[in-house]
Formats: sequence, C-alpha cells, structure tokens
Amino acid sequence: MASVITGTGRYVPQRCVTNEELAAQIGGDAAWIEQRTGIRQRHFAADDESASALGVHAARAALDDAGLEPQALDAIIFATLSADMAFPGCGVFVQRELGVAPIPALDVRNQCSGYLYALSVAHAWIIAGMYERILVIGSEVHSAGLDFSEAGRTITALFGDGAAAAIVERRDDAPDQPRGVLDIRLGADGSGAEHLWSKYPGSNWRPHVSADRLAEGLQYPTMNGRSVYRHAVTTLVREVGELFERHDLHGRDDVLLVPHQANQLINEHVARELHIPESQVVHTIDRFGNTTAASIPMALDVARREGRLTPGMLVVHAAFGSGFTWGTALVGF
Repeated sequence: MASVITGTGRYVPQRCVTNEELAAQIGGDAAWIEQRTGIRQRHFAADDESASALGVHAARAALDDAGLEPQALDAIIFATLSADMAFPGCGVFVQRELGVAPIPALDVRNQCSGYLYALSVAHAWIIAGMYERILVIGSEVHSAGLDFSEAGRTITALFGDGAAAAIVERRDDAPDQPRGVLDIRLGADGSGAEHLWSKYPGSNWRPHVSADRLAEGLQYPTMNGRSVYRHAVTTLVREVGELFERHDLHGRDDVLLVPHQANQLINEHVARELHIPESQVVHTIDRFGNTTAASIPMALDVARREGRLTPGMLVVHAAFGSGFTWGTALVGF
C-alpha cells in the first residue's frame, strides 16, 4: 500500500505587487529585497478573498489534475497560519464550497512546515486504512495581517498570498519505481518560539482584544531574522543531509529538491552544503514570495507543470519555520 500524490494545483490572486511598488509604500530599497531574499514580486488577495477561498480554487485545480470529482474525496486537511477567522477552521468552508459534507475537515497550524505536517497526517490515515483519497491544502492571505508602515518593513517585504493543493490517494499496485510518500520526518523546538511569532491577540491576553494594544501594533508578526536564518540553515542541512544518507540519494540526477520558499539564500546554502546541483533545486520565491504553508505545494505544482518533475523522479521536501517546527519528506512520482 502506498499514499501517492495523483494531482496538484495552485492559485494566486490577480494582483501582482513588485518590490518597487511595495518599497514605495513601506520604504527601503527594492533591489535590497531581491538581493537578500530572492523575491521580485508577490501576489496580494483582494478584499473579498480569504484563505479558504484561495484554497477552493487550488483544490479544484488539483482535482482536475487528478481526474476526480469532489465527491470522490474522503477527507480534507487544510494548513494555514492566516485563517479566515478565529474559529471555525478553514477546512469546513472548503468542504462546504466543494459540496462534500459530511467528510472530515482538519486544520493544521504549523506555519511554514504546515504542508509537511498535513501530508504526514494524510499519509498516516491512508496507511492505516482510514481513508483512500485526501485533499491536502496549504493556503495563506498574509497581506491582511501585515504592517505596511516602515516599522513592519523587514517582515512585510517577505510574504505573499496564494494557495496550493495535492490529492493524496491510496495505491495498492507495486510498480518497479517506488511511488508515493517514501519517508517523512517532523520535528519541533519550542525554545525558539519567540523568534518568529504573532503573539496577539490570543487567550494569553485579558481582555482578548483591546484598542490600546491594537494601537501599539502588537497584532503584527515579529521576527529575530538572524536567529531564524541561523537555525533554519543548521536544521535543514542536518535534516536534508540525513534524508539523503538514509536513501543514498547523493549524486543521483533523478532527485529534485522542492523546499519551502522562505529565502532563496537559505535554499541555495543548503544545496551547496549538501552538494546538490542548482539545476536540481526548485525556486519559486522570486514570483510568489513566502507563502508559508502554501509554498511547498505551490513549488511542487510549478515543477510538475513546467516539466521539471517527470514520472520516475524523486522529490525531496524540506521546511523550517515558526515554532520552531520543521519537516522533510521523500516522495516518488
């Protein structure tokens, strides 16, 4: 039995925001953004577009790619940090729009590693025999919660909006070439939680929301950039390196690294440390910015549709982010 990705799809809002346009609003230098992150542009959602709405578009694209109708689904897993509202989760709104009640809908809140945590749940459910076809979505509308003043410049420049989805199905056949989720490992270290977080509002505060704290800007995310960068590089080199060792992937030309898109310099550093040729690394941050839980499935869909990922290849996923949480996966196509 295997859990195989049979379809992918992505969606980005119509509005494209260049570095020049953003820098004119938040200050700073457009060229600096590209040099330090690899980002040239990102997409921002319209006022009436939510994370679940973007997710529905991506879900339909993935279903079409897999040749399935929504009614074929057995479960939905939705990964995001920018949920439509405090509760309920986004998964139920996708379920409602697709017309597939009463299948279960689970939300995952693991930020940049959210897609890999969600994929691990889908894989476990399938291997356990609980479900046969699962829709996994990563979707973000960061622009609704960013500080577009000079005070928020270093974070606001990094993020974009978008969604992507994957159909994960049970397969009982045993082809010569390994397919599906072959290895998936997750990790976390809460000692770094304060280095990248959005601490307000929440149940930690009394009252839950106050005008004074909103005026202070406590609702905006904050980041210790140097600490996050250092931990990301160290963790990803270790975790991806161990995955390569476990599966003897070094030197193979049928392996494609499709990592989380937080910073192109991080991904280039990891590839260089592990001697992975640049031609075998997928970068999409230049087009979309950091779309957090959506970034890995978006990059996967780009690689498939642009012909870089073909049947018989192996994909290595890797992510590190807020929490700190991280994950790696090896998937056969």
